[in-house]
Amino acid sequence: MFWGRDLIILFIQNTIQIKKMNIEMIKQQLKSNPLVTKASIAQATGLSVSTCNTILNELVAAGEVFEMTQEESSGGRPAMRYKYNADFGCVACLMMLTAGGRSSIAYQVVNLLGEVSAAEEIAMDVIDPEVIERLLDKLIADYPNMAAIGIGIPGVVHQGIIGVCDVEQLAGQPLGLRLEQKYKLPITIENDMNMTVYGFFYSHIDADAGSYAVVTFPRNHYPGSGFMINGRVLSGSTTFGGEVSFLPFGMSREEQLRKLHTEEGFIQLAVHTLVSIIAIVNPATIAITGDLPREAQLKQLRQGCQEYIPAEHMPVLFVKNNTSDEYMGGLIQATLDSLSFKSIYTQ
Repeated sequence: MFWGRDLIILFIQNTIQIKKMNIEMIKQQLKSNPLVTKASIAQATGLSVSTCNTILNELVAAGEVFEMTQEESSGGRPAMRYKYNADFGCVACLMMLTAGGRSSIAYQVVNLLGEVSAAEEIAMDVIDPEVIERLLDKLIADYPNMAAIGIGIPGVVHQGIIGVCDVEQLAGQPLGLRLEQKYKLPITIENDMNMTVYGFFYSHIDADAGSYAVVTFPRNHYPGSGFMINGRVLSGSTTFGGEVSFLPFGMSREEQLRKLHTEEGFIQLAVHTLVSIIAIVNPATIAITGDLPREAQLKQLRQGCQEYIPAEHMPVLFVKNNTSDEYMGGLIQATLDSLSFKSIYTQ
């Protein structure tokens, strides 16, 4: 009796999940192509025309999809074409920045195709949960079709709770739960390096390049890194992955920070960090970012790594000091992903 009931519940859950996945596949086709027909969607997704017809009718009724002019036909009944309504909703993405000894929040509001509606960077004396909420209140009032929120943090985030963080007032705060309870929206709170490496995935690096890494050396803050492994961000079991300042350098973290701000100390610690990443992750490319590295140091960094790493395993190294575009791009994509069933992470 109970087994029968459980099987019925499981069947219903699976049916609902399958329909959600089918809807997502159709939405992706609509987002990727300006104008499509039912037949072309069915061919691309492998779904039946009748399934596509049912889902498209639901999306049109909800206003998420537009019916457009009918496609010219050489004979027979012309086919209706469909267009995704990018402005059906929007997402707000906030980056917490601590570069150059100053704090600020940079935000963008984008529609469901990632097209920017608003952008601004605001200098802040203090960044705490109340400051974040006041900004979100304003953005949601200005954009009532807000569908999700993304927040980038220079620190460790696990299950919405912020741990070690360069923004002192956010450390230890259960920011994810707080915002979810207040706004009743999907909330994405992510480590800045994970979002930066995800942004590189979409903007700079060949998706077929395999594993790659971004490591940052900011002024007056500890280093961090992010990894892409076969197209997914490596977060670790408690999202602590990439916290390279905790590597065993044989000195206190305070001494590590002081040495990073000297020429000799920076080269020594950067080489130690890069060698550790290469030996463990074996990336094809490493982007070296932040305020401290310079293009002129690349030769020394390569030579230092090659004292330990065989030439055939050396990745491409390059310096890109300012990665705010990649950071924001990754955060936007991850926030849009939160509206679908796509997971960007691997442990």
